[in-house]
Amino acid sequence: MQYVVLIVIVLLVLFILTNMKIVPQAQEYVIEFLGKYKTTWSAGFHILLPFLERVAKKITLKEQVLDSPPQPVITKDNVTMQIDAVVYFKVFDAKLFCYGAVNPLSALENLTATTLRNIVGELELDSTLTSRDTINGKMTEILDEATDQWGIKVNRVELKNIIPPKEIQMAMEKQMKAERDRRETLLQAEGHKAAAITRAEGDKQAMILAAEGERDARIARAEGEAKAIYLAKKAEADGIRALKEAGADGSVLELKKYDALVRLADGKAAKLIIPTDAVEAVRKNVVFSETSGIGSVTHEAPPEPIPVKPDPCCDKE
Repeated sequence: MQYVVLIVIVLLVLFILTNMKIVPQAQEYVIEFLGKYKTTWSAGFHILLPFLERVAKKITLKEQVLDSPPQPVITKDNVTMQIDAVVYFKVFDAKLFCYGAVNPLSALENLTATTLRNIVGELELDSTLTSRDTINGKMTEILDEATDQWGIKVNRVELKNIIPPKEIQMAMEKQMKAERDRRETLLQAEGHKAAAITRAEGDKQAMILAAEGERDARIARAEGEAKAIYLAKKAEADGIRALKEAGADGSVLELKKYDALVRLADGKAAKLIIPTDAVEAVRKNVVFSETSGIGSVTHEAPPEPIPVKPDPCCDKE
């Protein structure tokens, strides 16, 4: 009898242990009482009434990913493409998720496919290829609103692949190649243009610098010559001033003039134009005329003839 009681106690403990439930974090359990929804267990320790209650469904509250298979979609300009989308969602109400649809994930997948067809059907091929963000935003808004009654919150939708027909792909590749060739041609033309402009600017600057250098050289030469002339005149003026200060009379000054004329006619082919007053002064100054040979009033006497000696041979005959 004792063994029977012991067995009963062990079975009772095991039965109680089997009805003790621990709900993990980020999960919820939907509990039914006699086949009817009773409550939703959140994370923690719970005890299930045996034979009366049962766990109808275990729901995870983590974000989930639904990878929709490629769907044939026809654009507005009658181009058939294969498009697949990825839906990121999470369950916010376990009761609605359990009782809102027979298979909420399958319903979400089909709704994604139909919504994608409706949105892309209003766009042309080029708009479809360049409007991923627009399509993603519209699909997220539509799916989120439609899945509220299933207890699903759609966070975002992303188009994964857009595969046009092979003919369209070949045409797009040719168009891309032509566009790249055009850009290459434009870049080369712009490069040649920039090089020509740079060369022209360089030549222009070189010519400007050369002209400025020549101008500066001429100015320097002119300034040097002017300085030399100024210094020569200043020296001459200083000499005349010194002569005047030394008490030189007019005859000394006249001799200085004659000395200058002698230096000008020193062994070089030159034509001298002597003013009349200078000639008169030379004529009056006999000493200067005789020493320099300019304006002489007397000429040297001719040399005496040499006597011829008689020839004894020829004179006899």
